[in-house]
Amino acid sequence: MKYITLITSNKRKLGEAQAALVDFNIEIRNKQFDIDEIQGRDAVKIAKHKANEAFKLAGEPVVITDTSWDIPALNGFPCGYMKDIANWWAPADFINLMSGHEDKTISFTETIVYQDAKQVKVFDQKFVGRLADAPRGSGNSMDQLAEFDGFTIGERQQQGRFSHDPKDYIWYKFAQWFDQQD
Repeated sequence: MKYITLITSNKRKLGEAQAALVDFNIEIRNKQFDIDEIQGRDAVKIAKHKANEAFKLAGEPVVITDTSWDIPALNGFPCGYMKDIANWWAPADFINLMSGHEDKTISFTETIVYQDAKQVKVFDQKFVGRLADAPRGSGNSMDQLAEFDGFTIGERQQQGRFSHDPKDYIWYKFAQWFDQQD
């Protein structure tokens, strides 16, 4: 059995990784570090920095995941700032901000970075949905509003599910690559 060390304190991200990697017989060893994440609009730059910091702290090959959000009607806001914003803002704040906009499209790009002493490998995938008109489900403000295939992330969480099928996650593509590594 192969294993990877995933650096995250986010239970959702850990669960998504486990759900996708089980088909490949890849075990996850989870470690948590307080990493000062850079902020900005470039999701890959943010994720690579986070992986480099995690690699230095762990002293072994690591994998990190980072999510960047994009609301086209708001010129791409909130980008890599979502972690803080989703906890600061209530669902009503997003609804009020979007009240003058017809386009309710929202997307997130999930970026996974693997880093060891010899290489940095980046995987990313974009998921497109819409902002719901009212909060549904549990979790932070964005969990309650980001809707994919008719359900908010928060509703899926209440059902004990993830926002997408594990085979549709970027983790599945990572697993296909990692499974081929020595």
